[in-house]
Amino acid sequence: MAGANQKRTLIEKLDQLPPERVAEVEDFVDFLASKARRRAAQAILDGVKRVAKAGGKPMSMDEIQAEVNAVRRAHKASKRA
Repeated sequence: MAGANQKRTLIEKLDQLPPERVAEVEDFVDFLASKARRRAAQAILDGVKRVAKAGGKPMSMDEIQAEVNAVRRAHKASKRA
């Protein structure tokens, strides 16, 4: 994650751009976020394929969400420690 100074510098640079360029930057940021979501989804699909190939039982959406929640909790706990 970007530090506070990086964010402040980026905001200062954005403030100097004309509105049409700010819109382009916003579009690019949206693209990057979308790209990250696609990668995450692909990683999940790849995992499902590996499980299926190994003969494992596919997980339900509730089971997947429970796993995601557990990882998020563990990640937050590690950040606090």
